[in-house]
Amino acid sequence: MSENRNDRVSAVTRWVREELEKNADPTYREFHRSLVPGLDNFLGIRVPKLREISRKAAREDYWSFTREADRKIYEELMIRGMMIGYARLSKEERRRELEEFVACIDNWAVCDCCCSTYKFMKKDQEEWFAFLKTYAASGKEYEIRFALVAMLDYFINEEYIDQVLEILGQVRHEGYYVKMAAAWAVSICYVKFPEKTEGFLKKDLLDDFTHNKSIQKIRESYRVSKEDKERLKTLRRNPD
Repeated sequence: MSENRNDRVSAVTRWVREELEKNADPTYREFHRSLVPGLDNFLGIRVPKLREISRKAAREDYWSFTREADRKIYEELMIRGMMIGYARLSKEERRRELEEFVACIDNWAVCDCCCSTYKFMKKDQEEWFAFLKTYAASGKEYEIRFALVAMLDYFINEEYIDQVLEILGQVRHEGYYVKMAAAWAVSICYVKFPEKTEGFLKKDLLDDFTHNKSIQKIRESYRVSKEDKERLKTLRRNPD
């Protein structure tokens, strides 16, 4: 990492970059690159360390790093997104920051790891669910995935299960990472609300790939009984 990148940045950004350089692992870089195809801008830092850096940066000087982050660098984009969950922000600020960040998401790992920090969505659920619905109706692959992953993280509960299933039945996008997020969400719905979710699957609202992948993920869960797994097996489709 060249020194001139840090010549005109804040102390927090300089610190973040020093931490990234210090913790870069070439072996992990190659491994992680295989998990996120199409990207080559990795330094090779494990997620727990990125969370640690994000927490400290968010609390020390959120706005400076947000302004200065190099979004072309995978780890800096990840930190920028995670910080939204760790910073002391108002609801309005979080909303604006999410709108800016979600537009930058270009891979599943940044999407999913950052979503898991947005525990503030457990509060004011009506407002945040409405926020996510706009992204679920997007035509962009990672905007939809953001909505679905945030929903499966925070909204598969008594109050929102029916709406989540309704949205899953309406999503229409050919992107692989949308389909996989939808299947993942259906599997979590089944674990928590098996009868409703099985009824949803029987309505045949999903495309063949997502339908079968949903059943596969449910059947892989250790929280689903052997009897239920065998019954669900009969719902699999055999597309031509």
